[in-house]
Amino acid sequence: MFSKVDSAPSPLKKKIKTIDMDDAFSRPFDHLTEEIIFVILDHLHDDPFSRKSFSLVCKSFYSAESYHRKSLRPLRSDLIRSIARRYPSISKLDLSLCLHVEDSFLNAISCAWKTTLFSIDLSRSRSFSNAGLSNLVTNCAGLVEINLSNGVALTDSALKVIAEAKNLEKLWLARCRSITDMGIGCVAVGCRKLKVLCLKWCVHITDMGVGLIATKCKELRSLDLSFLPITEKCLQPILQLQHLEELVLEECHGIDDEGLAAFERYCKRNSLKLLNLTRCQSISHSGLSSLINGSEDLQQLILSYGSSITTDMAKCLHNFSGLQSLKLDCCSLTTSGVRAIANWRASLKELSLSKCAGVTDECVSTLVQKHNQLRKLDITCCRKITYASINSITSSCSSLVSLKMESCSLVPREAYVLIGKHCPYLEELDVTDNEIDNEGLKSISKCSRLSVLKLGICLNINDDGLSHIANGCPKIKELDLYRSTGITDRGIAATAEGCPVLEMINIAYNNKITDSSLKSLSKCLRLKALEIRGCCSISSIGLAAVAMGCKQLTVLDIKKCVNVNDDGMLPLAQFSHNLKQINLSYCSVTDVGLLSLASINCLRNMTILHLAGLTPDGLTAALLVCGGLRKVKLHLSFKSLLPPSFRKYLETRGCVLYWRDKAFQVDQDDKDWNLHSGKSLGCST
Repeated sequence: MFSKVDSAPSPLKKKIKTIDMDDAFSRPFDHLTEEIIFVILDHLHDDPFSRKSFSLVCKSFYSAESYHRKSLRPLRSDLIRSIARRYPSISKLDLSLCLHVEDSFLNAISCAWKTTLFSIDLSRSRSFSNAGLSNLVTNCAGLVEINLSNGVALTDSALKVIAEAKNLEKLWLARCRSITDMGIGCVAVGCRKLKVLCLKWCVHITDMGVGLIATKCKELRSLDLSFLPITEKCLQPILQLQHLEELVLEECHGIDDEGLAAFERYCKRNSLKLLNLTRCQSISHSGLSSLINGSEDLQQLILSYGSSITTDMAKCLHNFSGLQSLKLDCCSLTTSGVRAIANWRASLKELSLSKCAGVTDECVSTLVQKHNQLRKLDITCCRKITYASINSITSSCSSLVSLKMESCSLVPREAYVLIGKHCPYLEELDVTDNEIDNEGLKSISKCSRLSVLKLGICLNINDDGLSHIANGCPKIKELDLYRSTGITDRGIAATAEGCPVLEMINIAYNNKITDSSLKSLSKCLRLKALEIRGCCSISSIGLAAVAMGCKQLTVLDIKKCVNVNDDGMLPLAQFSHNLKQINLSYCSVTDVGLLSLASINCLRNMTILHLAGLTPDGLTAALLVCGGLRKVKLHLSFKSLLPPSFRKYLETRGCVLYWRDKAFQVDQDDKDWNLHSGKSLGCST
């Protein structure tokens, strides 16, 4: 009934019992104290399935779990009243899965958890009015967090109501496009304790509204002003906030060098630790220098999709000794700029150069020799680097925990041996679309802490290499083998046996994968996401095994698994009660199979394009029964076959239909695909 929840201990009155020995042996659990039960529940807080099983042991466990639970995420708003009766101590309520939350439900919430509720998430919810919000804010005086993001219909009058929440500390209003300076001004005056405020995409808020926030809300720690039509005029009061640590100015095109030119003299020392200037292409080194003057505690700087990293740009950051993280994705690097970065007083812990133009072996070597304490490095699509770069990285940065290097096509296979040899602490490695081979995987298997490994489009690896990973990396949670066509059932079997905590695996577009692989994966009890699209040798038999074994499965992609039919849907309906997202396109599923899936209460998203056995009546019945659906992708040909009144009813219920006019596609064979993507089959093993 519920998705993943968090909890914290709840103070309950202690009970002293006189234990009858005969009774103790017949009902031993009834005599555990509540303190002991709560300790057990604390250890289960990350596992909703275990909590549910625990609550079903006996009446005392059921009662204790009810009082212990502090956080809930109901699937439907009509469950709120029954939830309130069972769980009297809720402090954090996430309604993001409930599209329609009417005033009556908000009233029920404010009555049920009047004294306990401190956080509510309405970021995907509609249908409530200012009256419902007012009742919530008035009755729940302890509210400190409210998320109203995506409230496109919210107006200034709603913010006037929110302003009555005097204890509010965190407020999210992303994409509330109708609110203006007047509304945010009410919040500024009423909510003086605000520490976190997100105004991303609130496009009618100007310098005046932001200035009011900066003037009145002196406790602000985090402020997101992305995509606002503001200028440098509002930045002076913002940077004078004594406690501000995070400032996000993504794509604020009204802020430029010219406006910041006279800004530097007004800047005082501030507490800013994170500054995000993504896509602020009008800010060069002079504007940046003015903006960060006084930010001596700066730790994270994001300049992605911005100006070129020149010598002057790098030099203005020379003295920021506390800088730990720098993201320059899609920027153009100059050799002189890289040398200037290498001369910084700071020693970076995180560096992202994804898709940067100008990254060469010399640049990488220069950077890593200075910043040799790097823990995270992203060089995705740096297509000019070679063996020399990997040699420099691995010999200098032995403390790396994350290395992303997708599509570094000039790095030869022998370079990957260096990663396993010199980077034993790696937890995440992305070598998608590279020349890595089995020897490289054998070396990487020494990284026993590895939990995320992406090997998509790696055509030189096979089962032998994957077996090394399975034997050496038991902590793998996420494994991507997309279009790595050298992998067969043997490799997947080794993975399933050696990686017991596996949660996500992608083996899409591999015609060597059969039902045997799915039977092996059915032993991975923690598996949550399975992508097997285009695996044409898989049938309903294998899918049934996964359904019965992997009870935590939430995401399933079986697009173009043409041998999967209704026989595979019935086990999913029976065992996969936590399934939230499924792609059935091009499968052999008919009305019967789709209708059986509709019984899964958790199901939220479906993609059902080109199902030859699907009729308008079957589709209508399935959509009608599956009350939790929020997003369905359908072929345009069905639009005229569904009555307008029915489509309107689905929209009212919170289900959005996305129409796709895609022609029936036939997959290219492996040879054609490899030639198209610039790969050569002669390189594979």
